[in-house]
Amino acid sequence: MALWPTSCSLRRRSSFTNPLRAARLFLELVKFPHTVFALPFALLSAVVAADRLPTVRTLLWILVAMAGARSAAMAFNRLVDASHDAQNPRTADRALPKGIVSRRDVALFIVSAAALFVFAASRLNHLAFALSPVALAIILGYSYVKRFTPWTHLVLGLALGVAPVGAWIAVRGAFGLFPIALGLAVVLWVAGFDIIYACQDAEFDRTHGLFSFPQTYGVEKALRLSAAFHLGAVVVLLALVASPSLGFVYLAGVIIASLMLWYEHAIVKPTDLSNVNAAFFTVNGIISIVIMSFAIADVLLGGR
Repeated sequence: MALWPTSCSLRRRSSFTNPLRAARLFLELVKFPHTVFALPFALLSAVVAADRLPTVRTLLWILVAMAGARSAAMAFNRLVDASHDAQNPRTADRALPKGIVSRRDVALFIVSAAALFVFAASRLNHLAFALSPVALAIILGYSYVKRFTPWTHLVLGLALGVAPVGAWIAVRGAFGLFPIALGLAVVLWVAGFDIIYACQDAEFDRTHGLFSFPQTYGVEKALRLSAAFHLGAVVVLLALVASPSLGFVYLAGVIIASLMLWYEHAIVKPTDLSNVNAAFFTVNGIISIVIMSFAIADVLLGGR
């Protein structure tokens, strides 16, 4: 046994003796900025469910639940994929493969985040609490899907698509057609942009026994499927204008989002994937915020 700590253990120890550094490491671990994908749709659903701004208490516990669920899911994905991430040049620099954080620390973080999610659900209502294990099973189970099917993108979409359904239940304590339809739109939207993102790793996945649509069917066909999913998402979003709470303001937001989806596909080509990150994060982050903002404005303005 070494008498002195290795450089790796020194890095790991220093990261936790400095709270700010530890916070930065774990925010990076769970890709906190990517919260912009699911959270806006959860807030949209909550506002439509209440037909106004929900109470501060409800909004607070929805935010806590979202933070806990997403943190647990992302950290679990990092833990499960650590060995593959270490071999992939694109991901080898992440904290876990580099040994900056330990597997034990990440596991403790996952348990804590999952417990926070379940506790937040218990503070909302009985149905939210009862369904919290189901939600955890979906969002954690996604991490294993890439090992046996190329349709992993739809499962990721489902993991994010439960957010608007959960937020609706948090407000009303019951299911509804609106959040299910909104959840379907999220499933298709997320699956579409995740396919674009997966194009970067098609060759790596092919040589390491992992599945994705680009790996299985090629980048060109994958991008066509991505476009089809996004077209489906737009159709569902347009159908939601039938809701009494939504009207022309929301419709304008969907039109803007549709144009941005068109732009997303215009900048990514089978022979040129240099704009994948811009298409994946920047464009889709703006899309979710646009749809949320226009929908909430419509509700507060009285819909039609």
